[in-house]
Amino acid sequence: MRVMSLDVGSRTIGVAVSDFMGLIANGAETIKRAGVEQDFSYLGKFIRENEVDTVVIGYPKNMNGTIGESAQISENFANEMRCRFPKLQVVLWDERLSTVVAEKVLIDADVRRGKRKNVIDKLAAVVILQNYIDSRRF
Repeated sequence: MRVMSLDVGSRTIGVAVSDFMGLIANGAETIKRAGVEQDFSYLGKFIRENEVDTVVIGYPKNMNGTIGESAQISENFANEMRCRFPKLQVVLWDERLSTVVAEKVLIDADVRRGKRKNVIDKLAAVVILQNYIDSRRF
């Protein structure tokens, strides 16, 4: 089984999925939000097709560790995932600075600003997932 991560935003959801060994995070796609039912229907199909058993959702705490509006949105999304997919393990993962790291990687790779906008959420999901995978190894 595989692990999937989500970087949940108001307009898009970045998606990454592990290899079958659970060692490497790979960017899968960026989903444009289309409404709650459509979003979860699409995610359900992705979960089945990719044999996912764990979903890691980015949890954007404030730098001082408090829970802000964005983190609350992630909590609500995680709770909805648990209700809709009760067999999945759903994990909230501290993602502070994951988008900053993703942006730096893209800038260092000389990706133009317009293209960065299209892949930043997917790459942030990769950063979240790889951090989660690495934490389980030690």
